[in-house]
Formats: sequence, structure tokens, C-alpha cells
Amino acid sequence: MQRFKLTIEYDGRPYVGWQRQENGPSVQAAIEEACRAFTHGEDIRVMGSGRTDAGVHALGQVAHLDLERDMTADGLQGALNHHLRREPISIVAVEAVSEEFNARFSAVKRHYIYKILNRRAPASFQKGLMWHVKPLLDHEAMHEAAQLLIGQHDFTTFRHVRCQAKSPVKTMDYLSIERVGEEVHIHAGARSFLHHQIRSITGTLKMVGEGNWSASDVKAALDARDRSRLGLNAPPDGLYFRKVEFET
Repeated sequence: MQRFKLTIEYDGRPYVGWQRQENGPSVQAAIEEACRAFTHGEDIRVMGSGRTDAGVHALGQVAHLDLERDMTADGLQGALNHHLRREPISIVAVEAVSEEFNARFSAVKRHYIYKILNRRAPASFQKGLMWHVKPLLDHEAMHEAAQLLIGQHDFTTFRHVRCQAKSPVKTMDYLSIERVGEEVHIHAGARSFLHHQIRSITGTLKMVGEGNWSASDVKAALDARDRSRLGLNAPPDGLYFRKVEFET
């Protein structure tokens, strides 16, 4: 039995999310079906490092799987990409790892980026891949307000009501906002996140960027520990799982 680490990128638009579900196609199910195809029916479980929601994308999702047959990392990458050729999923790297490696539990930090297309004209090529916001956003005000969310906090206000995490307390390692031409990028990093945490923070910071909320309003919403105090929940379009860091 050999364990392999997969680095995966995907367009999340056709899927109900990473995790296999009964209500529609998922990224996990597509990869597991690809495994079943080239192993002629083997039931292989693919474990991801994070559960992205419906419509959320990935640049560097990481997963692991165990393979009984003798196969090289290059061979596995080629076989998976061949059987995924009709899906907007790419296995960008495969590495043989020890059985101690676990894509979920060995992860020490997860990095995300949220992309906002900030211009009057709607998206064309980027439709579904960015959140289109017409009013000019003050990214510096957004960044200043974001600094209030760094560190350990009770993020109940920014947590989806169906979140399954045991505790709303999380530690945000960094949260930064920058403008790149017509785009505003929100960068976030933490060991783990709550369900919809980044989308909820993004929507609230967008209100700051428009001048409808101040940094003190964001702090008050955080301190309220009340989902009804949330400013806005951003759509999944612009959210990307960027990369994962693991124990060394």
C-alpha cells in the first residue's frame, strides 16, 4: 500500500463543493471516480485538506489517497488527469508520502484568496471566477478594518448557521487587502476556518470599502458574537483555496 499526496486545482462552478454529496456532483467524487476507472473498480477514498463550498475554486487544494497497486507518482498523475479530462479539475502534482501524512490532520495552515472585480463594466472572461462590485472600493480602509480580525476571536458573527465546527473560536494569522489594477484581493491565512468565515468577512469588508461601514462597525459586529449582526455574506465566485502548509 502506497500513500500519495495530490495537489489539485479546479473550477468550482459545476460542483456542490469538494465533499462527496447526494445532491449533486463534487470534486472529491470526480477524483474517486477517476481512480475507480483506472483501477478497474477499486474503491479508493480521497481525503482533502479542506471542504470548499459550492462554487468555490482551488489553486492548491491538497488531498491524499492510498493505492494498492504498484504505481509511480508520475503514472498516477497521468492516469488521473486522463480520466478527469472532461472535468475542470487538474492534478498539478503527485508525490509519494509516508502513511503518517494526512492531508487534513497534518495541515498547519490554510491560505485563501478572494478576488473582487472592482469596475463598472461586468465580468466577461472572469464571470463566475470573481465577485463583480461596481462602486470603487477603498481597499486601504478595508485593510485597516481587517486588522481588527487578526488573532484569536470568537467568530460567531462570521460563521454560517450550519457550521459543524465544535467551537466558533479561531485564530486568524493574517488578513490583508490589496488592489491589483481593477481587482481587489483579500488574502487570509489560518490553521482552519469556519464555514463561510472568509465569505462573511469579505462581504463585511466590502461594506467598509463602499463607505457604508466603519472599522468600528466591524469590531462591534465581531464583539456581538451574533450572526444577525453580519454585514453581508459574499458569493462563492471569487473565493480560491490557494495553498496548504504541512508539518515539517
